[in-house]
Order: sequence, then C-alpha cells, then structure tokens
Amino acid sequence: MTEHGHQHVRVAVIGSGFGGLGAAVRLRREGITDFVVLERASSVGGTWRDNSYPGCACDVPSHLYSFSFAPNPDWPRAFSGQEHIRAYLEHVTDVFGLRPHLRFDSEVQRMTWNAERLCWDIETVSGSLSADFVVSATGPLSDPKIPDIPGLDAFPGKVFHSARWDHDYDLTGKRVAMVGTGASAIQIVPAIQPKVGRLTLFQRTPPWVMPRVDRAISRAERRLHQLLPLTAKVRRGLLWGVRELQVQAFTKHPNELGFVEQLAKRTMARAVKDPVLRAKLTPDYRIGCKRILLSSEYYPALTRPNVDVVASGLREIRGSTLVAADGSEAEADAIVFGTGFHVTDMPIAERVVGADGRTLAEAWKGGMEALRGASAPGFPNWMSIIGPNTGLGNSSMILIIESQLNYMVDHLRQLTVLGGRVALDARPSAVHAWNRRVQDRMRRTVWNTGGCTSWYLDANGRNTTIWPGTTSEFRRVTRRVDLAEYVVLRPPATKKTLPETAPKTSQETAPESPQETAPKTEATA
Repeated sequence: MTEHGHQHVRVAVIGSGFGGLGAAVRLRREGITDFVVLERASSVGGTWRDNSYPGCACDVPSHLYSFSFAPNPDWPRAFSGQEHIRAYLEHVTDVFGLRPHLRFDSEVQRMTWNAERLCWDIETVSGSLSADFVVSATGPLSDPKIPDIPGLDAFPGKVFHSARWDHDYDLTGKRVAMVGTGASAIQIVPAIQPKVGRLTLFQRTPPWVMPRVDRAISRAERRLHQLLPLTAKVRRGLLWGVRELQVQAFTKHPNELGFVEQLAKRTMARAVKDPVLRAKLTPDYRIGCKRILLSSEYYPALTRPNVDVVASGLREIRGSTLVAADGSEAEADAIVFGTGFHVTDMPIAERVVGADGRTLAEAWKGGMEALRGASAPGFPNWMSIIGPNTGLGNSSMILIIESQLNYMVDHLRQLTVLGGRVALDARPSAVHAWNRRVQDRMRRTVWNTGGCTSWYLDANGRNTTIWPGTTSEFRRVTRRVDLAEYVVLRPPATKKTLPETAPKTSQETAPESPQETAPKTEATA
C-alpha cells in the first residue's frame, strides 16, 4: 500500500538466501501477503548464488540442508554442490509463489526507525519505502573480507575473493596463490590443482580435516523418497539425531574429541607420506575449536608436484612476488583469497539506525548481542535471522533458521493481539541476561577452550557467533515471544509500556543453567 507518498508494507525482508526466502514462505503461510523481499543482487540464492567457485559444495548432508516444509526427494548427491542448492532455492521461490514479493537490485543503503509513526524508513538504491517490521536476513557469510596486505594494490596479476570468483579468467597454466585454508580453500585447491601451472597455498593456521563420505544418491533411492516421503523424513531425522548427540562433546566435554583427532591424523597420514609436509598440516589446537572441514581430496592435492604449502601467512606483495611472514617468496599470476567474511562486524549493521539515533554497529561496538539471537534493544520491530550466537559448529543452519522463523511469526502475532499501531522493543535487561547466560555456557566449550583463534571470536576475543547447545533446545527457547522481555511502544500521544517487572507471559525463557536446558528430543526437528 501507499502511505505518505511512498510504498508502505507490513514487513520488509532483507536478503533472499535461505533466511530471507524462509521468512517469505512463513509470512505467506501465516496469511501475511503485505511484504517485500529486498535483494541487492538480480537473483535469489544468497551465499549459494555468490559462491560459485570451482568445487563449491555443502559440508552438511543434503537431506538436512533443506527446509522441513520443502523436502527435496531429488537431491543427486549425499553432499550437494552449489548449483543444486541454488536450483533448490529457485524452486522454493517458484513453488511458494514468492516472485511477486521480490525486489531485485534493491540494496539497502539505510534503515531508520521512525518513532513518530512506529515504523522503519528504508532507503534502497532503487527507491524508498517504509515497513512496520523488518527481518534482516543478510547472513554472516555475505560480505567477503580481504586482508589489508602491503603492495596488494600494485600486484600486476588477477585478484579475487572466493565468493566473487572471476569465471572469465582462465587459470590454466597460471601460477596461482591461494591465501587461506578455510572451508572454501579446501574445496578450491583440489578443484584447480590439475589445471594450474603452480599452486602456492599460504596457510596461516592448518585446519582439521575429516573425509567427506560423499556419493551419488541412486535413482532407486530418489524414487523411494518420492513415492514414500516418510523415508526421506526418517533419513533427515537420523542425520539430525546423530548431530544432536555430538553436541555434548563440543559444549561440555571437549576432551572427548581426542578420539576424533586421532582419526583425523590417520586420514592425513594415509594421504600425506612426507613427514615435513605432514608436520606443516598438523594443527596444534583441539579439533572442533575451528570448524572441522570435510574433504577427501584436499590432502592428496597438496602432495602433487605442482603444489607448495607455505606454513605462514602472506605478509606483503612486491610486484608479482608474494612474501610470507616467514620470509619465503613465491611468484604468482593470480591471487585467490579464501579469507572469510565480515561475520562479527557485518556491514549491514552500519546501515541500521535505531530509536536513539545510534547505528546497530555502534550499539554492538563492545560485541554483538541480541535477545534469543533476534532482537537488539533500541531497534523495535526489527529482528535478525542468523544473528548473534545462533551459529552451529556441527549441524545444519536451516534448523536454526526455521526456529527463528517461529519466533518471527509469534512476534507478528503478538503485535496483532496488542492491536493498533504498536511495536516491541527488547528490554536491555532481558538482552543482557540472555547474553550473560549464553556466554557463561560458552566458557567450557571447545570453541573457547580449544586453543585457537577463529572467526567465531570477535575483536574482543568473545564468542558472539556460536550457539552453545542443541538445535532442539534452540527451537524450544525461540518457540514464543515472551512479552515480559519487551517494552510495548505506542505512538507518542498514546504511548504505553509494560513495567520492567511485568509478569512473564511465557515459559520460553532463557536457560538459567545447563541443567535447566537438557534438550528434549523433538521428532519435528
């Protein structure tokens, strides 16, 4: 609809990856059709659109890396490639009739809370609009990070990030430097190694790598899942259950991961016979502290004659000569950065201006925190999908996303029940209490005690990324919005609030202790 001379919608969703499309589906299923999905690119897909590098694939099994409300019986492989996941998201877009809601090439430049009208004023590159409620689903893996390396600007060759792959540049016969050894790099290295002239891998920290037991899913299996959907549900349930059982080792008993370390070392020893190279590739931190990577081709590729592993980060660039921190040098025609993303300093936070005139980035200067990973104080009727402390170290983020969509829908229901023009603003006391309990539980996890520095940690060394529990527990604590954790805002003339001591209206409160959060197995996970 049009209001005050420009478009006004009930809900604006930012981003069209899994989070944004999932939000759109849930809104339609809730009977809400007055919404738009603002996408900066010209197609849907999010990180699975942006990441199209050679070998790009998911490290979560296909039947678990999909929406529970949109099962796909036709996954071709146990671990699907980028092209299949992107096709799945296009399919979801069409099946659930989301195209009319999409606004492509509409990157958000600024979102400002309008306290008079209790709505968000949104400026995009394609025009302005306003919304009663904003769902920020930009995702933490959307804005590539390239380190500031002296001499990079003067490098005469080709430079690009793994998430911005230049498919027009032919790597055949070239001297290529791969900077980084994260989840993207271990897929890129074996994919490009056979065609490049020389490949130099700059490894600042070696990852723990386990075999990826991938295989083609047979036609008979796919036919069975089509004819008997229950079989696909059982398959998904088993994949989910195994990962739920693993959580204890990551969160409460990191020493139990020693056995997994031994398996990883044996995998390396079978593929890498050279003891010098094996020493370079052996991590000195507890497995699980950084994300455990899955690949059966990475180690064999590193043993090939045209590959050099530099066990040191890239320090500077002199012309076409790359100099490592240990002083070693390598010549390169192209540099590929697999150096991650702006996760704990998401650029979208610079563009969101809250009730007190501060940006979300300013509010999060001391570290990201949000109530149940969704709501930040001073930013009414705004929630994030895959927000602070919602990440997983061993399972499918789609499970977390669906839980947050439950929370989003209940938030909107509460606004309807309250009636009129109304907004909910997370209470600082509730946010701090939630965050304190999450951080208390984080202290004993492998991500904090494993002896590594990872992208899970922010500039202050605090883990503001990972959820220290099971996915079933997260689903339970995000099932409903507790109005006692929010201030109810009305337009200035009739402003009403709930007192800070308002009685709780829901049992879905933040866990006080690990004992109180013992997960209950949910068949619907």
